Amino acid sequence: IGSGRRIDLDISGPDLEQLLAVAGDAMRRIAKAMPLEAGHQLRPNPGLELGAPEVRVIPDRLRLADNGVTARELAEAIDAANDGLRVTEVADGSSRIDLTLMGPRNGIDSTQSIGSLPVVTPSGAVIPVTQLADLVMTAGPTELRHRERERTITLEIRPAPGVPLEAALDLLRDEVMRPLEAAGLPSGVKLGLSGTADQLAQTWDAMVVQLALALVIVYLVMAVLFESFFYPLVILLSVPVAAVGGIVGLALLNLAVFQPLDMLTLLGFVILVGIVVNNAILIVHQALHLRRERGLEPHAAVATATRNRLRPIFMSTLTSVFGMLPLVLFPGAGSELYRGLGSVVIGGLSMSAVLTLLIVPPMLGLLMPALEARHDAQRS
Repeated sequence: IGSGRRIDLDISGPDLEQLLAVAGDAMRRIAKAMPLEAGHQLRPNPGLELGAPEVRVIPDRLRLADNGVTARELAEAIDAANDGLRVTEVADGSSRIDLTLMGPRNGIDSTQSIGSLPVVTPSGAVIPVTQLADLVMTAGPTELRHRERERTITLEIRPAPGVPLEAALDLLRDEVMRPLEAAGLPSGVKLGLSGTADQLAQTWDAMVVQLALALVIVYLVMAVLFESFFYPLVILLSVPVAAVGGIVGLALLNLAVFQPLDMLTLLGFVILVGIVVNNAILIVHQALHLRRERGLEPHAAVATATRNRLRPIFMSTLTSVFGMLPLVLFPGAGSELYRGLGSVVIGGLSMSAVLTLLIVPPMLGLLMPALEARHDAQRS
């Protein structure tokens, strides 16, 4: 499974058997909500099969207490007889060497011989492991994964190519995670999303902040240029219009070819904030110039400014639209990367060029008489 659009469902907890049971239930729910026949991919990491032979030494607390041996001492005795027990570190000149306590190499010739390993008690007696613990032959996992210091089984999901990542995340939350939590998870078991899903949430939060910051910067710059906090508000009315046009452009593109609302496409909306306000700025600036420099009445200034700026607005819009059409219409290497961005910018510019002329002049005509009367009063 590739990592480009992969969603990781992490199941973490202290008990391996409980994790396997929850992971198996989650696998069945995911396979039902996102069937493999529809192009979805699903893989557990590590596998849910306990295919590795395992010998478990289960200490008997009562027998350990009778012989004065702790569970840690029992574990260290078994460890020394197998791979060796690191005791300390010895300095040899400029190098340091581990001092390891090891039992005889021929002490264990089969897994069943672990029960015969000698353990020395504080009284000096030597007894086998079987007198202090029970040995169980079972099967264990081939791999143990840890996430944030907890045992974790990760279900790696890759949605089908036609399914947006956000829709797949909502489906996992509604059809898998919430039903599992409602049914009751074992104590200590937690569910979480990571991988591309986590990156998507971080990128979305960053994109929202960037969009808000772009609006604030544009507003402050225009407030300084026009020496007013009200005229920039009239200009910013073109931004929602452009956003609607961007959505319409993306919807029209999806009628021909599938284009998800990815982060690069969302960047087109941020670009629109800085582009579409230019048409409204032309009208407001020209109207203020006619009112303050030539002495025209506010309504006459707005009408004259709109008539004079009509041609520059459509000229700049048409050059931008036709300049971006190759991003949307012409196929080629990397065209799918910028196709969504181009459709958003083209749709936003086209709709803004028309609707800005229907929204900005009337709003300017309503506010300009009162604002200019106040401006004249302040100057006098």
